[in-house]
Amino acid sequence: MESKASINICDRVCESFGSAGDVDAYQTAPLTLAYIGDTIYDLYVRTYFISTTKHTVARLHSLAVRMVCASAQAKAFSLINDILTEKERCVFKRGKNTHSNVPKNADTADYRIATGFEALIGYLYLSGQDERLSELLSVIFSNIKEM
Repeated sequence: MESKASINICDRVCESFGSAGDVDAYQTAPLTLAYIGDTIYDLYVRTYFISTTKHTVARLHSLAVRMVCASAQAKAFSLINDILTEKERCVFKRGKNTHSNVPKNADTADYRIATGFEALIGYLYLSGQDERLSELLSVIFSNIKEM
């Protein structure tokens, strides 16, 4: 039997998922979009690797880390750049141009592009555009060897 506190937490999480489509994703702050976009992209990458490979958890983690770093995300963005809508480009640019601290181990240009990419992923997720998100990620994953 679950405790009352855990049921309340689960209910609250489920309620927030249910209302994610009610968020005006286009008006959401770019770094907030990038914050959720980073998580969503990481989830897709990890899901891709566990569904297409038979590696150990350590190896899966290593592969995922290489795919979610700033330079790999910049490459991923270059694969979809030509097929973005005007609105998607605007979201990307807002994320790219937002001021944030660049980690010492990241190239500044790659990091800015990665932030824009993550903002785009977050925007698509929060606005409930799952098919479009899957379409763009399919382009990236079909070209994974180039990354």
